[in-house]
Amino acid sequence: MKYCIECGTELEEREVKREGMVPYCPTCQTFRFPNFNVNCSMIVMNEERDHIALIRQYGGDEYILVAGYVCKGEDAEDTVVREVGEELGARVTSLKFNRTHYFPPSNTLMVNFTVTVGSEDLHPNEEIDSYRWFTLDEARANIKKGGLAQIFLNGYLDGLKETEYEFPDEMKLV
Repeated sequence: MKYCIECGTELEEREVKREGMVPYCPTCQTFRFPNFNVNCSMIVMNEERDHIALIRQYGGDEYILVAGYVCKGEDAEDTVVREVGEELGARVTSLKFNRTHYFPPSNTLMVNFTVTVGSEDLHPNEEIDSYRWFTLDEARANIKKGGLAQIFLNGYLDGLKETEYEFPDEMKLV
């Protein structure tokens, strides 16, 4: 960020204790911490939790997770319920947070959840080209390779579930 989002003044770098160098607006006399997008992705499971719905979208031929951006004023959990309802025409019956990952190419914090839906009879909207229910092993084999969807899905299937996360030593919580 080079300019103040409020007044347009060119920002200068100033040091903030325990934060490092942070953009500062001399006109507004306030620090301007970086802004980024927030997107939720969902591992959509049936009630028995033995099948996962993957989607194809925007003309792509690979299967991915359902995902959508958090709207201003919306909590991540509300985004999950809204996106599953909009994109799949399904009602979320439970949801659990898995983990996050920052995605530099789009300046986006990805927040991943596992959700269960009340029915396997989905009614996708125009954003979805197609969907398919896969067994857990089939989902792993069919998810788009090399992307965050694969990382989130494999992490979940490999046991890195819900809020369990191993922090690197330099990030250990006190």
